[in-house]
Amino acid sequence: MKVILTGATGMVGEGVLLECLDNPAVEQVLSVSRRPCGRAHAKLAEVLVPDFRELGGVEAKLTGYDACFYCAGISSVGLNEAQYTVISYDTPLAFASTLLRLNPGMTFVHVSGSHTDSTEQGKVMWARVKGKAENALMRLPFKGVYNFRPSLMKPTPGQQKVKGGYYLIRILYPLFNLVFPGMSLSDVGRAMINAARFGAPQGVLEVPDMKLLAAR
Repeated sequence: MKVILTGATGMVGEGVLLECLDNPAVEQVLSVSRRPCGRAHAKLAEVLVPDFRELGGVEAKLTGYDACFYCAGISSVGLNEAQYTVISYDTPLAFASTLLRLNPGMTFVHVSGSHTDSTEQGKVMWARVKGKAENALMRLPFKGVYNFRPSLMKPTPGQQKVKGGYYLIRILYPLFNLVFPGMSLSDVGRAMINAARFGAPQGVLEVPDMKLLAAR
């Protein structure tokens, strides 16, 4: 399986990347990012683009792939709804639409978030925008579209891009996991790979669904 991955310069994307590089089901990974991910591997290639909505100059490098794991994203803190919509709705939709045209048999896996608002009508801004993105992506005629809604995530050993608070979570993960059910980023990556290989029962997957998929 050949995979396009975004967000490798962030914690979630890096954890998924490490699983892809380690997993024998994945033959090749193309990291699409705004800056280098800082890793070298026989399976890994990179394409650097300043704007995921403008891919005309690199389209030839984006063909021939079986899946996209869209892990790019940003916190809504400090952003208004219009700004956050450009990042979390306009950008993934434009990116996905280009990939669909180039790879119509592709599976698209999108990292959303726990408590995303599928109704698009709630009071929480980021949840509305994420819900709007989920719904729009699921209308695209990919082979499959799966929106992952992770909660607490345990970093993978060897990760470099771990936010400060997650070092404490890594130590206290067994305790936190009793209260806020989560999963390791290795399992998130494995669940993505299995979604692309075997499909998944529904388009929106919460933590229990992802755990079952990772164990397949």
